[in-house]
Amino acid sequence: MAQNTSVLEIVKESDGSHLRFSGRLDAEGVSEAWEPALSAADEAKRVSIDASGVEYCDGAGLALLWELQRRGGGEISGLKPEIATLLEPFAEAQPKEDERRAKDSTLEALGRVGADLARDIYEQISFLGQIAVISLKMMRRPRELRWVDVWNTYERAGVQALIVVGLISFLTGLILAFQAAPPLRQFGVDIFVVNLVSLAMVRELGPIMTAIILAGRSGSAFAAEIGTMKVNEEVNALSTMGLDPVRFLVAPRVLAGVLVTPVLTIYSDLLGVGGGIFVMFGRGYPFVTLWRQLIASVGIHDVMAGLIKAFVFGGLVAGIGCLRGLQTKSGASAVGVSTTRSVVTSIFFIVVVDAIFAVVYYAIGF
Repeated sequence: MAQNTSVLEIVKESDGSHLRFSGRLDAEGVSEAWEPALSAADEAKRVSIDASGVEYCDGAGLALLWELQRRGGGEISGLKPEIATLLEPFAEAQPKEDERRAKDSTLEALGRVGADLARDIYEQISFLGQIAVISLKMMRRPRELRWVDVWNTYERAGVQALIVVGLISFLTGLILAFQAAPPLRQFGVDIFVVNLVSLAMVRELGPIMTAIILAGRSGSAFAAEIGTMKVNEEVNALSTMGLDPVRFLVAPRVLAGVLVTPVLTIYSDLLGVGGGIFVMFGRGYPFVTLWRQLIASVGIHDVMAGLIKAFVFGGLVAGIGCLRGLQTKSGASAVGVSTTRSVVTSIFFIVVVDAIFAVVYYAIGF
């Protein structure tokens, strides 16, 4: 009758330890031999393993042998051919000592981060250019675009975002008015709170807040949807069938983002300015006075300045979300990583592009 458990014999020598296994290296036997064997491997400089007496070895036994070899660095002798064959893939996966890369210096780490950042920016710019080319082709042949997907995405990104965009915009205008009114009242010009809130919302806060909300709400959803399709090999299936994933998956979402962002921006502007007027109305100013102050301070060029930003922000948010989805790698956490990268990258580029717009508007006097 075969032994039910393994037998471990440890022989300590001057240059290391010699471990001799016999019997069955199954789950039951390994549970008894695991701690003594690993302790001997940690205490010794080098470990040699004699497995000539092993009659049977399952996954638990392979794990013990591989861990001993990894810690002790010795060779396993006497192992039966059929067991050695099962252990070979684990041995090949373990890098040799001279093949292990030394820890990078600070300068090398910074260089690698800079190279990865430059490569990522290049991929994003190239991807946005590819989207622009496909969009121009779609304008000449609009029937090739999946308009059903465009309107479904428009609804999910726009109509369903009205509550959160409206609430945040109204509270922002309200907070601005509350914060600006006391200092301006000291100089007797608190009526100009309406000017401050309306210009801030229309030219700056309305577009940028709407874009950030869409980045966290819709851009992340685009990355998660396409990332899940990438993990499930659905994107590769589209390519196998001769369908361009960018035209089939990305173009409808980008077009919906470009169309919905200006509409949500106008909605955000109205509620933000409404929040400021609500505060000043509560401070005793008649609505007619506030309305005239608003009309006098905000012109059509101010509205257009914000809407131009909104178009660009919408394309950025949708495009970056789709790009991160297509860049999704395999693994359980890959979709979550892509979603997080989508939000972070979108917000970063929104701020950078907004700064560029500020400089350009100042230079041209717009």
